[in-house]
Amino acid sequence: MKKTFYLLLLFLPLLGCENGDKLTFEPIHLSNEACEGCPKINIDIPKALDEAILSNRINTALEEEIILLLSFDEDQEISSIDDAIASFTNSFKELKSKFPDETVGWEASVESDISFEDNALLTLEFDAYSFTGGAHGYGSTTFLNFDKRKAVELENWELFEDLEGFLKFAEIKFRIQEDIPQDDNINATGFMFERDAFHLSESIGYTEKGITLLYNQYEVASYADGPINLTIPYAEANKYLKRKVKL
Repeated sequence: MKKTFYLLLLFLPLLGCENGDKLTFEPIHLSNEACEGCPKINIDIPKALDEAILSNRINTALEEEIILLLSFDEDQEISSIDDAIASFTNSFKELKSKFPDETVGWEASVESDISFEDNALLTLEFDAYSFTGGAHGYGSTTFLNFDKRKAVELENWELFEDLEGFLKFAEIKFRIQEDIPQDDNINATGFMFERDAFHLSESIGYTEKGITLLYNQYEVASYADGPINLTIPYAEANKYLKRKVKL
């Protein structure tokens, strides 16, 4: 996480009265014990400190994403980040003890930052990376969207007033960005959309530049192609959005 972000968060409590619409966060850093036979785990996330219900929803959502990334023991009940770190560490040590000459070091890292916030909505960008052997690790980005007034996390479909209209518009924008002729099959240039039909990404979030569709590796293209990012400015996207952004 960027140092500037940490500095900003440290001053947020002092600015609360002047910036009442913004939530207050503090940076949290977590890691496992540093040792020769341990995996590397680094977690940097913001912790919400404001109104109890909303802050709890935000912090719980982040915790659940981290648990999902680090949990390896299906027989163990994991209900906290500390449990998840222990699960990841113990799974590596167990594998290392069985195959000492074949097991390479594991690692996992998480960084989360505020992608967008106004008086009605908060979006967190959650970047995760893990390596547990094989040719390469896997990184992914997830957007977590929250309705601040209702104190709930939003599903992707809840972001839209006209979901079908946005789907059609996003396909046009995607084809233009990726140089796919509008009359050709969506996979004509090498993409891998299921059933040859365009669909919205699994990760959708508000950003400062617009509504962003983030297709993670393997979602619609090969690993080598990397993530595919399509950002549609609010001037074009607002007509489809349930929570419109003032321009």
